[in-house]
Amino acid sequence: MSRAARFVLPLVVVLGLMAWIASLVANSVTRRWFEKDVQVRAHGAFAVSRQAVIHHWRSGRRQAVGRIFEGMAHDRLFLAVAACSRDGTPVARSPRTPAQLTCRKLATMAGVPRPADEAAWRAWTRAVAVHEGNVDLTILPLRDRGQTLGMVAFVHDMSFAAEREAATESFYLAAFAILALAAAGFTVLVGTLSERRWITQVRGLLRGDPVDGAAGFGPIVRDFRELVARVQAEAESAGGAGAWTPERLRQLVGRHLSGEKIIIVANREPYIHERGAGGEIEVLHPASGLVTALEPIMRACSGVWVGHGSGSADRETADSQGRVAVPPGEESYAIRRVWLGPDEERGYYEGFANEGLWPLCHIAHTRPIFRGEDWMHYQRVNRKFAAAACAEATSDEPIVFVQDYHFALVPRLVRAREPRATVLAFWHIPWPNSEHFGICPLRYEIMEGLLGSSILGFQTQLHCNNFLDAVDRYMEARIDRERQAVVYQGRVTLVRPYPISVEWPIRWVQAVPSVDECRREVLGELGLPPDAILGLGVDRLDYTKGIEERLRAVERLLERFPALRGRFTFVQIAAPSRTPIERYRELRRQVEALAASINARFGSGSWHPVVLRCEHHEPPRVFRHYRAADLCYVSSLHDGMNLVAKEFVAARDDERGVLILSHFTGAARELTEALVVNPYDLEQASAALAAAIAMPADEQAERMRSMRAFLADFNVYRWAGRILVDAARLRQRYRFSSSALERASVR
Repeated sequence: MSRAARFVLPLVVVLGLMAWIASLVANSVTRRWFEKDVQVRAHGAFAVSRQAVIHHWRSGRRQAVGRIFEGMAHDRLFLAVAACSRDGTPVARSPRTPAQLTCRKLATMAGVPRPADEAAWRAWTRAVAVHEGNVDLTILPLRDRGQTLGMVAFVHDMSFAAEREAATESFYLAAFAILALAAAGFTVLVGTLSERRWITQVRGLLRGDPVDGAAGFGPIVRDFRELVARVQAEAESAGGAGAWTPERLRQLVGRHLSGEKIIIVANREPYIHERGAGGEIEVLHPASGLVTALEPIMRACSGVWVGHGSGSADRETADSQGRVAVPPGEESYAIRRVWLGPDEERGYYEGFANEGLWPLCHIAHTRPIFRGEDWMHYQRVNRKFAAAACAEATSDEPIVFVQDYHFALVPRLVRAREPRATVLAFWHIPWPNSEHFGICPLRYEIMEGLLGSSILGFQTQLHCNNFLDAVDRYMEARIDRERQAVVYQGRVTLVRPYPISVEWPIRWVQAVPSVDECRREVLGELGLPPDAILGLGVDRLDYTKGIEERLRAVERLLERFPALRGRFTFVQIAAPSRTPIERYRELRRQVEALAASINARFGSGSWHPVVLRCEHHEPPRVFRHYRAADLCYVSSLHDGMNLVAKEFVAARDDERGVLILSHFTGAARELTEALVVNPYDLEQASAALAAAIAMPADEQAERMRSMRAFLADFNVYRWAGRILVDAARLRQRYRFSSSALERASVR
C-alpha cells in the first residue's frame, strides 16, 4: 500500500490543483460571456427604441419616455433603465432604478462630468460598460442629427451570474474529485498488473504474437491504421492544408481522380447566347444560384457542362454536336447544349419540374400540380440529358455530376448505360418531410432515379434525414443510419450534407469599382442624396423568396419610424422567372401593386420608398448594388441555401453593410452574425431593419469580418473538394471489391 500511496497522493494533489485553476478560468470566461450578453441586449433595445425616445424627448413628453423604459424593465430585460439630459437633469427612470445612480454619477462614469464640456460630449460616441459588484451598467450617448441630447443607462442585475459561477465551481470540484478517485484506482491496478509482466504480454498481442492461445490484436491494429488514414483524407478534404483555391481543387482532382474531366448535368447553361435588337450576339449570365456556384468549379477543373440550349443564338454559336467552348476568351471548358421542343419545355420544365416538384419541396403555400402528360415529357427529357452526358464520357468510369430536381431520373439512367460510372447528384432545393413528399404520385420513380447515384448530396442534415425517412416509408430498401446510406437492389448510395457556397475571392468584385464609387453611381441613378440610407433585395421573381413579405416589412418600418421617411429607400431587383406559369405572372402583378401602394402612401415629391426593378441584371450591376447598399434583406420563405446572402457578404471587402437573413434559409445556419428573422413576423422584420440602419460602424465591421472569414474558409472550391474526395474514396472501394470478386470467380 505504501508503494501505491506514492502514486496516488501526488496524483490527487495535482488533480485538486487543476480543479481549482479550471474553476477560476471557467468563472472568468463565463463572467465575460454574461457581461457581453447583457451589453448586446442593451444595444439591441437601444437601437429599436432610439427613434421613439428621441421623438418624445424633443417633444418634452418625459412621461412617454418613462413608459418606454418601464416596459423594458417590466419585461425583465433589465433591472432598470434611466435617462439624463446633458445638464444632469433626470428625464425618465424606471421604478426600480437604484437611488444612488444619480445623473451626476452616471455622467462621471461616462467620462463627461461637466455639462459645459462640449468637446467631451462630442467625442463620446461609443457605449461605456461599468461593473460594480452584482450590478452592470451600459451607458450610451443619445445622439440625433450630430447633437448629443443626453445619455441612457441600462442597469443589469448580475446576481444570476454569481449563482451560475458558484454552481460551475461546485461542478468542477465534484468532477475532478471523481476523476481523481478513478485515476487513483486505475494507477493502483496498472501498478499491480505491471508486476505480473502484463505490459510485456500486451506488446506481444499488439504485434500479433500468440499469447496463451490468443490470436493477438494484429487485425485491430490494421483497422486502426486504416481509420487514421481515413481521418487524414477527411481532414484534407475539409480544408486542413490551407486555403481552398481553384489551383488546390485542380491538384486534388489530379491526385484523387487522375485529372479526369467532370461532366455536369444541369438545366441552366452558364453562358447564354442571345441575339440583341440590333442583330448582334450578346453573352448573358443567367440569374441562378446553381450557376453562380458551379461555374467557378468548371473553370478550375475543366470538363463538359450539359445544359439546355435556351438562347436565341445558342444554335448558331455551337457546333453540330451542340458544343461550344467557354468562357469567351478563356475557353477552359465546354458546354454541350441539348435542344428541347416547345412541348418538352412546357411539360418537363414549366410543368412537372416547376408546377410539381418545386412547390412540393418548398413550403410556400402554392399547391403542386402533377399531370400525366408533364410526367411523360419529364421522362423523355431526362433520357435525352442522360444520353448526352454518356456521349461525353471518355472512359468507362466517368464522373457525372447531376444537378437538382430537373433531373431526378438521370442518375439511374446513366447507371444503366455506364455501370462503372461515379454518379454524383446534388439536390439544391429543400427535401420535404416524408408525409409531405407523399403528395407526389410519382414519389417511387423519383426516389428510385436518385438512388442510381453513388453519392446524393443535400444542403443540410435535415434534408438528408427527410430523404432517408421518405425512402424508409415508401420503398423496399435498407436504411443504414450509421453510414447515412441507402442499400437498394444491392447497390449503396451515400446520403450526405454538403452546404454549397460561392467562390472566394469572388471575381465580380474585381470587375467593379470601389465601394465609394459604386455608392455614388447607384445613388446617382436613383436620384438620391449622398446621405441616403439604401436597402437592397436581389432575387428571381419567385413566390418562395418572400418578396411580398419583404416589402410589407419596409412598409411597417416606415409606419413605426416616421423619421426614416424621405431618408430610407429599398431597391428590389427581381429578375423575371418562369413567366409562362400563371402563378409567376400573378406574383409579378401582386408585387408591382404592393410597391405602388407603398410609394403612394409614403412617397413625397421625387422620393419613392420602394424602387422595383423587374428585369435581368448582369452580375457586375448586381455587385455594384451589393457594394452600395447599407443593408441587404434576404426574406426567403423556404430555401435550400440562398447564395444571394453569401454574395452580399463576399462583395463587402470594406466590412460595412448589414445582412438581414430569414431563418428559413440554409445560409442562416452558417452566417450566424447576420440579423436572423422570421419573414412572416413583420414586427420582428421591421425592427431588424431599424436595428440594421442604426448599427454602429464598428459592430458592422465585426459581424462582416466574421462572416467573410467563414466564407473564405468554406467556399465553393472546398464544397466541390469534399464531394470529389468522397467520390474518389467510394470509387476506390468499388474497384477493390470488384477486383476481389473477379479473383474469387476465377478460383
